[in-house]
Amino acid sequence: MTMTTTQRILDLAAAAPASHGEDLVLLLSEANELYQQGLQDLHRDVAARLGGLATADLMFAADTAGMPCDPSQDRDEVILLLALVEWEMTAAAMAYAEMAEAAARRGVCLIPEE
Repeated sequence: MTMTTTQRILDLAAAAPASHGEDLVLLLSEANELYQQGLQDLHRDVAARLGGLATADLMFAADTAGMPCDPSQDRDEVILLLALVEWEMTAAAMAYAEMAEAAARRGVCLIPEE
């Protein structure tokens, strides 16, 4: 049985509270890679689904979704914004965001401090 991106992120998020230090960083790193993969997969789906819409319709859809666009943005950027809005509402994205926020409250982050 193949585990989906969402299932794996949820598993990592569930394991995170009991993890510390380098183990937590490894969980975050894997979850981040899965987050990026999930967003890319959804972006492809959204591009296929909305690729035939007129640019004005894409701009309207983005504005309706709460992501107002600048008229200088091209179609690809607008489609990416729409995919991001959709992705951020998934269980996987929400679990990852909560995991990263909880880790940050514990002083663990993927971005090294300077």
